[in-house]
Amino acid sequence: MKPSVPARAAVLVIDVQRGLFGSEPPPFAAASVLGRINAVTAQARRAGVPVIFIQHDGDPSEPELAPFRAGWELHPHLQVRPGELILRKTTCDAFYRTALEAALRSRGVTTLLLTGFATDFCVDATLRNALSRDFHVIVVADAHTTTDNPLLNARTVRAYYNWVWANLAAHGRVSVLKAAELRFPPAPKSAAPAGRSRPRRRRGLGATLPPGGDGGPDSSAP
Repeated sequence: MKPSVPARAAVLVIDVQRGLFGSEPPPFAAASVLGRINAVTAQARRAGVPVIFIQHDGDPSEPELAPFRAGWELHPHLQVRPGELILRKTTCDAFYRTALEAALRSRGVTTLLLTGFATDFCVDATLRNALSRDFHVIVVADAHTTTDNPLLNARTVRAYYNWVWANLAAHGRVSVLKAAELRFPPAPKSAAPAGRSRPRRRRGLGATLPPGGDGGPDSSAP
């Protein structure tokens, strides 16, 4: 069966942080979304596809996302492997004043798989900027989420944005696929065997790159 994910792809996991997933009420289908994200990143690693984590730096007045506070940390159930890149951002757009584009270009990436939080803010902003930078995008339809807003519930918001993205007129291609529909290509023969290193839960800063940091291939977690 033909892969639905090209070889020159990368998975972006956007803002899966304690303060965002621990809110009351929590994001829509938060536990299921987190499980699908971990499943997608596991498949990506087996295929030799890089996984990049995006971490939002909130204003110091926002205790749930202020850097180095508990809510700013990546979710404890999010699986992060040693050597995977973690980039910090300060706006909804993961490209704005970050090393994301440089990191992607240095790895030869042409297609992004988008997952994470929040559908209508950071995921949408990152998707649109990716298209403007001539990347192709695959949205994992059931591996992103948001919270209810005063006008729409989160389930409706997610369904609406999945429809919008699938119908965007853009230079880059946009596909919207469920996690179960993803088929990664075989791992290149030169890739290190997957599953040898144990997943670890990322807490605190670790080796994250601050906004504007060097995103070259050597800028990764130990």
